[in-house]
Amino acid sequence: MTHFDFSTYLSPLTWRYGSDEMRKIFSEKHKYELWRKIWVALAQAQHQVGLVSSQELDDLKKNEKNIDIEKIFELERDTKHDVVAAIKEFASIAKIGGGKIHLGATSMDIVDNADMVRIMEALQIVEKKVVIILNLLADKIEEYADFPCLGYTHLQPAEPTTVGYRLAFYAQDLLTAYESIQFSKKTIKGKGMKGAVGTAASYKELLKDKDEEVGKLETKVMKSLGIDAALISGQVYPRLYDFIVLNSLVMVTSALAKFAGDLRILQSPLYGEWSEPFGKKQVGSSAMPFKKNPISSENICSLARLVAALPQTARENATLSYLERTLDDSANKRIVMAEAFLTTDQILITAEKIIGGLVINKEKISFNLRQYASFAASESIILEAVKNGADRQEMHEVLRINSMIAWGDIQSGKKNPMMELLVNDKLVKKFLNKDQLEKLMEVENHIGDAPERAKKLVKLIRVLI
Repeated sequence: MTHFDFSTYLSPLTWRYGSDEMRKIFSEKHKYELWRKIWVALAQAQHQVGLVSSQELDDLKKNEKNIDIEKIFELERDTKHDVVAAIKEFASIAKIGGGKIHLGATSMDIVDNADMVRIMEALQIVEKKVVIILNLLADKIEEYADFPCLGYTHLQPAEPTTVGYRLAFYAQDLLTAYESIQFSKKTIKGKGMKGAVGTAASYKELLKDKDEEVGKLETKVMKSLGIDAALISGQVYPRLYDFIVLNSLVMVTSALAKFAGDLRILQSPLYGEWSEPFGKKQVGSSAMPFKKNPISSENICSLARLVAALPQTARENATLSYLERTLDDSANKRIVMAEAFLTTDQILITAEKIIGGLVINKEKISFNLRQYASFAASESIILEAVKNGADRQEMHEVLRINSMIAWGDIQSGKKNPMMELLVNDKLVKKFLNKDQLEKLMEVENHIGDAPERAKKLVKLIRVLI
């Protein structure tokens, strides 16, 4: 086997992105460990019906952990078959039980079940990190549920909301993604022990003189692996399972990319409301030392685009692997599943750091709200005027005209004159006096039931996770 160093191509997922625990799951070492575990579990089940002797089983168990990966790769160069090479390597070490390795099995009884175990292990890591982030968001939502801020639609000042309510938007998306993970975990299954085309004919032949049903033997093996078997399969488990899993990862990464994208906007100086944590020795730019770029949020958005593109390959694997099985999925599956999980893992790692250290600039938030308060109050003014007998369409036009005048003054660096314009407007004066207008301009009170809804989501999060 080639020993890698920095003189050859290395995937960023090998060292730069993702955690060691996730890399371990998709390592060659762990793969072969699982293959060995399945072969021993199969031998154990076959021993119980007299197909494998005690001595043979003991020998396999004794040598289960004794794996020579270099030897496997050496054998694969000749056999051109990774599973056969692994069988030969195991049998060369387990001299007594080696002749019973893989009895009745086909390659995908080993590979597919091992892959599903790895997927389940990886999903557990993702789930754990999603829960951590949801709890962090819940804490932030509670802290800022009542703190008013300017809402933005089309990236323009709109009606007010609260910081907590905005955070609740991202938390709700992530909670939906969490529920998708639960669906994936309940839905996906391993192939089971079903042989070359999924009929379990080879196992039935082995058991024809034994007091054991094929299904029971399969159940014993799968129980030792901690996963269930699909009822129906061809040579492989249904590839739609991979599509389901990858879509769950897309939901997780999309929810966090939405948060990261919005944070990038709010960190820009003209908004200046939120920002990533920035280290004391962190450098924003090699040329411009004053820069505080939102690089972590940009990293999330960049990696999330990659994850979003991967389910297309899984969908094609599900539809373009013909009849009981072709190898249309085999090569890309080695790449796609590992990359999807490792990339998602990195996004979760980064998001946890950002949300845990999220900087909320209360002063700038309040400044922006005051600066554009009169515009944000427009709907309240229209509604109150209509209550007092005004025509809704006429009031809308009056507010629009005066808003454009006020906006022009602000753009010229002048003070917002909206209040003065409305107080002196002939039509507005017919329905609202100065005191009423001043009260309506207190947009901090125009946040509806945003705080209550945000806090309700927090309670839901606490219950579900």
